[in-house]
Amino acid sequence: MQVTVRINLIETGNNISRLRKERGLSIRQIQEAMGFNTPQAIFKWQRGETLPTIDNFLVLSELFNTTIDEIVVKEK
Repeated sequence: MQVTVRINLIETGNNISRLRKERGLSIRQIQEAMGFNTPQAIFKWQRGETLPTIDNFLVLSELFNTTIDEIVVKEK
């Protein structure tokens, strides 16, 4: 049995942006929590250009107090 699941990058990025704002977190705070030198990766996630790695999804889920499933939007 073959299962194909695709992630909607744009909608997932919108979710990351929405959840960040709902939790009152700045880009800078996420950057610091991730240990990044620059915020570029976070901007790319929010624009739907790239996805966080699984370990970064775990950090986001902790910061947003939610599950990875609530962050990721699957293609319908």
